Amino acid sequence: MAVNLQKGQKVNLTKSNGKKLTKLMVGLGWDAAEPESGGFLKKLFSGKQDIDCDASVFVCKGGKLTDKNDVVFFNNLKHKSGAIQHMGDNLTGEGEGDDEQIFVDLDKLPADYDKLIFVVNIYKAVDRKQHFGMIKNAFIRIVDNETGEELIHFNLSDNYDNMLAMVAGEVYKKNGEWKFNAIGNGTTDPGLGELSKRFM
Repeated sequence: MAVNLQKGQKVNLTKSNGKKLTKLMVGLGWDAAEPESGGFLKKLFSGKQDIDCDASVFVCKGGKLTDKNDVVFFNNLKHKSGAIQHMGDNLTGEGEGDDEQIFVDLDKLPADYDKLIFVVNIYKAVDRKQHFGMIKNAFIRIVDNETGEELIHFNLSDNYDNMLAMVAGEVYKKNGEWKFNAIGNGTTDPGLGELSKRFM
């Protein structure tokens, strides 16, 4: 059974049988919220607006992003180590469950990498006048990739009005143990490049 985390909580990455979790799937999901204003525009556009959210991973050494090739995203789906595989871009967030999935094999990750930061940003947010206040039901979850069991679930339930990007959570190594930190912080960075500079 999954552990439901609150913002700021940290947990060890362990399987339900107590062994270390090394092969994991990180799922991220979201839905477009119904706009509050009504009127003919709401009827015309059926209330919902497609919002293209993109999940990415910053693969860090010494807690820092040191190389732009260590960003795994829709234009760079596989990390050079082979340890991280992004399953591709979902353009609308429609449907149940995960909108984007990222597979991680921590045993394959070279030892000098010690942190994976999972972020989500809205594609062309400024141009489209979109922000995370227009998103609902956002979450990040961690699944044991060998058994399919969900182990960790974190609902991103803060007020994210006017936020253009989000740091959802991180997997990090401390004293040789891999852990997950539920972050859930919104930022006003208009794109992935600007967001990545926070971690350099």
